[in-house]
Amino acid sequence: MPADALDTATFNTSAVKTWLLDLQARIVAALEAADGLPFRTDAWERPASPPEDGKAGATLHGGGGISRLIEEGRVLERGGVNFSHVLGSRLPPAASAHRPELAGRQWEAMGVSLVLHPRNPYVPTVHMNVRCFVALKDGEAPVWWFGGGMDLTPYYGFEDDARHFHATCKTALDPFGSGLHPRFKEWCDRYFFLRHRNEPRGIGGVFFDDFAEGGFDHAFGMTKSVGDAFLAAYLPILQRRKDLPYGERERDFQAYRRGRYVEFNLVFDRGTLFGLQSGGRTESILMSLPPIVKWRYDWHPEPGTPEAALYTDFLPVRDWHA
Repeated sequence: MPADALDTATFNTSAVKTWLLDLQARIVAALEAADGLPFRTDAWERPASPPEDGKAGATLHGGGGISRLIEEGRVLERGGVNFSHVLGSRLPPAASAHRPELAGRQWEAMGVSLVLHPRNPYVPTVHMNVRCFVALKDGEAPVWWFGGGMDLTPYYGFEDDARHFHATCKTALDPFGSGLHPRFKEWCDRYFFLRHRNEPRGIGGVFFDDFAEGGFDHAFGMTKSVGDAFLAAYLPILQRRKDLPYGERERDFQAYRRGRYVEFNLVFDRGTLFGLQSGGRTESILMSLPPIVKWRYDWHPEPGTPEAALYTDFLPVRDWHA
């Protein structure tokens, strides 16, 4: 059943917001304990803009959020865990590209998004977000959907890390339907792909968007399960790898591979594009970028090296449950 045909009484933005704020607080508390240093808290509000095209009565942009950030931590070189709740009068292109019938509607969006860039090159970068959109039009039922997921971007691959991360994602999804994990894993592999490089960004995870299947309780429950699984998916990897010795060679390769992360986020990522197109807070949107990054001209790792193994053994799409 399409979301706009559902009984709107079942849709509860207050419950979504309460859970998102709690999720942000739980994740930050766990990361502070792992790093040993506190996150900075930056609460912000987005001021309302003038009515569009001078039209009286137009719905104004507004909203706000809480950015939680750490820089130069003991374990995390840079990391951000952001909550945002923003509103607008007209869906930007990034939000309506796959739902053209919704173009021009008023909208409301809320979510938690995080990116962690650890200092040690043996600890992978990780991304997770969970979000809810509502598109509104006078005289019609709201159209709502959930999106999100998590994915892992290692610099030096470890089989047990990859298997643990993917297994945790699968465990989070299985109670909501056996077909969701293979579907969302494939979606993640397809989405986090640098088409201009013909290369995956990392080793994937799960990704979903425009999800309203089974009604509000089912769709929200599934989204909660994914968000709540993040710490179980990532913290054991962080703890296993954060104290491994490394040198300039490993840091150099980490900076080079971080360049791929920057390219994806600025060219392809729908969340980044939506934030910028909707007049979002630039500091919060671009907190996902790593602090130190390098590019080289036509560089390739030497065959047989640990750096080459990333390309041959980990980046190619594979079934980590086999």
